[in-house]
Formats: sequence, C-alpha cells, structure tokens
Amino acid sequence: MNNNIFMSLLLMPFLLACNKDDDNNFTIGSAAPTVKQEVTYEVIITEDITYGEGLTHESLNSSNSSVMPLFMDSYVPENNLQNRPVLMLIHGGGFTGGTKQQEPIVDMANYFAARGFVVFSIDYRLRGDKGTVPQEWIAASSNIAPQNLGQFFAVYPAHRDAKAALRWILANAENYHINTDYITVGGGSAGATTSIGIGISDLDDYKDELSINEDRTLSSTNLSQTYEVKTILDFWGSDNSIEILELIYGYQRFDQNIPAIFIAHGTNDTTVPFSNADDLKALYELNNAEFIYYPLQGKGHGAWSATVGEKSLSDLSFDFIVDIQNLNVE
Repeated sequence: MNNNIFMSLLLMPFLLACNKDDDNNFTIGSAAPTVKQEVTYEVIITEDITYGEGLTHESLNSSNSSVMPLFMDSYVPENNLQNRPVLMLIHGGGFTGGTKQQEPIVDMANYFAARGFVVFSIDYRLRGDKGTVPQEWIAASSNIAPQNLGQFFAVYPAHRDAKAALRWILANAENYHINTDYITVGGGSAGATTSIGIGISDLDDYKDELSINEDRTLSSTNLSQTYEVKTILDFWGSDNSIEILELIYGYQRFDQNIPAIFIAHGTNDTTVPFSNADDLKALYELNNAEFIYYPLQGKGHGAWSATVGEKSLSDLSFDFIVDIQNLNVE
C-alpha cells in the first residue's frame, strides 16, 4: 500500500399521503419538497440527540473498552410541512478534533433549516477515542508510517459512526416529516472526506467489516436501515476513505450511479492539497457522474467565507441541491 495516499489524512484537521417502502423507509409519494429561497422559518434546535453507541478502547482493539454515546444536534424548520428534504453535516478536524457545534457548521445548518431543510450535525469518534478497527485494517497498517497510524485507524470508526447517524435519521424520518428520496450529506475537510465516503461507498462498507461479537454497540445503530444519498457537499475534502477500501479490499466504488457532488476547494490549500479536488473531479468525469466544481482561487484550507460571483458557499450549495434534486423553490 502506498503510504503517500494517506498523507493528507494526517493533516486534515432529506402534501401527500405518507407510507413506508419495502426497506422500511419513510417516503412521501413522489412530489419533490418545497424550500424557500430566502430565510423564512424560525429554527428549532435540539442538542445532544443520541443516535447510537460506539466502543472506545484503552489501546488498539484492546479488551479493556467502554461504551460511549454518539450525539447529534437537529435543526428543524418551524412549519407544518410534511415533505422535507434532509441535510446531514459532518464537522472537520482531521479525525482528531472538532465538534458538531463548529461555527461554520452551525451557520450552514441554520441557513438550510431556515429555508425548509431538516438538518442534523453529528459528532463521531475521533482519534483519541480509539474506536474498534477491522483486522484487515490492522494488517494493512504495516505499510503506514508510524506517525500516520492514529489518523489511519480513526477513519474507520468515524465513517462507521457517520453511517450510523444517517441510518438513525432514516429510521426516524417520520418524526421529522423527511422525504427519504432527498438526502444530502456534506462537511468540511475530514467531514467532507467522510461525506464522500458514506455517499459513494456501498451500504455494507464501514458497517459489516465488524461483527456484533467484535463490536456489541453495532446493535444500537439501526443496522437494517437503508438509504441512498442524492447529493454530497465537499468542502476541501478528498476521496481517501474510498481509496482505502480499494487498497484493503481490492475493489473500487466509483461508477455512473454515484451521488452528484459539489466540490469547493482552495487553490492554495496546504492542509488538504488542491490536487485532491482535481483528482475527484477527474473521477466524476471518467464515470460521467454529475458534479459542480469551484476552485477557490487563492484560498487556503477552511475557506468558509469564500464567495463566487458574490454568492456564499451556502448559497451555491443551496442552488446545487435544488438543481440536482429538482426541488420546488418559493
């Protein structure tokens, strides 16, 4: 395994009758949700919703472990609509730090919720939590530089948790009047990498590599729930977690059916190099999949305040989701 592929990991600080489909997903007919162009709704914020549990070990996969709750915050528009799109946001921090209440994430959550989206911002296990890692990953780690190992091992539980969060949202869609045909995931840096990972990987990836015997907390994560991500918001991330799957398990996940992606990346990013955006764009072009690409000229890492044609990244993301998902806009 080429260790260079993982170098950036070290540095990366969803009004008709409702029913349930065959996968037990809550759906609302076939009509697209309606969202607002401008700020319209008050936003009801609920913090620290438990979406599952995860193990945290004293050392790598040690028998000495404890169970930690996994939390998310919800941002719900105060309206009576029964047909809402959903957005799940994932914070950055290089799989080492960060929280669901990072200011740019909170700002984006409020932006979309005030326009009619139901938004969730999630926490997940970080490097210091030492989540359970599959044996295949441990075997592959012999090719990883020692200083990168902590970052490398943090990728699996982070993605496992993010997928668990999305499954929880789908399992509880009826409570939030979410139309499960309209799912967006997004984030910045490591959060973007995780969004790409859960959006493009198969449902079994970052889930079935471990058994209940190896990780008893899996039983808390709505394992039978399915989903299909429609759009991904990538702010200065990479496809590293998809590359890891290919390198460890010998298959790749990019094809013409992958979710449409919004790519924004600073051309002067020295944390997650801009070349990651170019590489991702090339993969989408190769597979004839939908994307939009914004090289943020002269910007570095975490360029949340960047504008393109006087539009903010939230404005551009909103336009992208509306266009790809054919949402109704008022």
